Amino acid sequence: MNKKVKWGIIIFIGAGLIGWGIYSQLPKENQELAAADKVMSGNRNTKKALNVNAKIIKPQLLKDEIKISGSLLPDEEVDLSFETSGKIIEINFEEGSLVKKGQLLAKVNDRPLQAQLQRLVAQLKLAEDRVFRQNALLERDAVSKEAYEQVKTELATLNADIDLIEANIAQTELRAPFDGVIGLRQVSVGTYASPSTIVAKLTKVSPLKVEFSVPERYANDVKIGAGVDFGLEGKLETFHAKVYARESRMDQNTHTLTLRALYPNANGSVMPGRYADIRLSKNEIHDALAVPSEAIVPEMGKDKIFLYKSGKAQPVEIQAGIRTEAETQVLQGLQAGDTIIISGTLQLRTGLAVTLDNIY
Repeated sequence: MNKKVKWGIIIFIGAGLIGWGIYSQLPKENQELAAADKVMSGNRNTKKALNVNAKIIKPQLLKDEIKISGSLLPDEEVDLSFETSGKIIEINFEEGSLVKKGQLLAKVNDRPLQAQLQRLVAQLKLAEDRVFRQNALLERDAVSKEAYEQVKTELATLNADIDLIEANIAQTELRAPFDGVIGLRQVSVGTYASPSTIVAKLTKVSPLKVEFSVPERYANDVKIGAGVDFGLEGKLETFHAKVYARESRMDQNTHTLTLRALYPNANGSVMPGRYADIRLSKNEIHDALAVPSEAIVPEMGKDKIFLYKSGKAQPVEIQAGIRTEAETQVLQGLQAGDTIIISGTLQLRTGLAVTLDNIY
């Protein structure tokens, strides 16, 4: 190979390398960016409708309720104990059973008192005969009136002593003060009891008291005779009571007013001591126009709702009334039959095209 050919090959290769270097530095089109620009350009040219749910407004019954917690109290309840001290010799009740007013439940030893009573009763006949004889003698002026008055006083004293012993004997008997359910006994036969010894608890479970407190702003809304609905954990049914009493003053610490309602509990199926979820009805509005609370859009201190009109969203300002847990009353701005948009409200704008998925 001669020198000319060799230098020609070298020059050719060098020119090729220089050309490749220049080409690699030239700007090239980014295919991914171009594709993205094409999609965005297409989106700008196409207005997509927003899918929403709507509701047709109809007049309905709207209840203004207060939801609070309360507790169930027995109508009457007492810790049973003796009025005197002594050894328990009888227990005449079964735990958890129903007892009647006046029923003998337990008794302490009264033998010394019974002996005293027998001695006094034995003296009673003689004292009555003495008064009878002295009265007969007094009528014939055979005895002084002073002597008659003395035997008469002795008889009255004897009767008083008998009454005292009988009262002491009555204190050895524990009787039910009212009808109710007696709880678990805390003593046994042979226990030495004193007035501080609790024998058992007696509870009157029919009716029951429902006690609850309302904030002071609602204090004047709850009147005597007002109905109260309440629920209990584990029970599906709703129970109904009626307010019968109010506390005489507001609690200065909690600024609440305590009230009590009465629930009949005729069959005794509801136990006292349970918590109650209370729904207190303040007012009932018939033919109210109400909307779901999520449909309301607050803006600049005003409330507005979007109506569905001819496939587009149109805002309307409303005046809200009472608010419940899920709904709000509309006083002005809506009419019966209007279709309101209840979903996607944060994305809505005036005149935005919308498509209805569900109508309620």
